[in-house]
Amino acid sequence: MTEVSQQAAQYLAEVFDATGLQLRVAVKQGVGGEVLDIEGKDAELLQAQTGELLEALQHLINQVFGRSLTGSARLVCDVNGFRATREAELQAMANLAANRVRQTGVPFTFEPMSANERRIIHLTLADSADLSTESIGEGSERKLRIVRKK
Repeated sequence: MTEVSQQAAQYLAEVFDATGLQLRVAVKQGVGGEVLDIEGKDAELLQAQTGELLEALQHLINQVFGRSLTGSARLVCDVNGFRATREAELQAMANLAANRVRQTGVPFTFEPMSANERRIIHLTLADSADLSTESIGEGSERKLRIVRKK
C-alpha cells in the first residue's frame, strides 16, 4: 500500500468520525490499483442517488491527495462493491439502448450522468461498427447520446 493511499484512508476515517457516520476505510488492491474500500452501518448512504455522495468523496480525496500521486493515477473510493455493480448496470443499459437505436434508428439520450459513468458507456459501445456515442450538454447536465453512424 502506498503512503498516499494510507493518508487518504486516514483522512476519510477522520471525516467519518467527525460527522458521526459509522464507516470504516481499508486500502485494498483493485484491478486498476488501490481502492479505498468503505464499509459499515451507514454504507447505504454512500450508494444513494446512484452513488452521488461516493462520487463526491472520491472527488474530495483526489483534490486533497491527487497532487501526491504519480502520473495519471487516481484514488478510487468504493462501498460494498458498488462500483462493480454500477458498472455492470451501465453496461447493460448501454447494450439495451444500443439495440433500441439499431431497431428504430432513433438516437437515444441518457439522463445526465457523471464523467465516469459516461466513460463506461462510451467504452462499452466503442467497438460497435454501426453506432457512435457522444457527450452533449454542459456541467452537471452533461448527457450521453447513442446514434447510428452514417
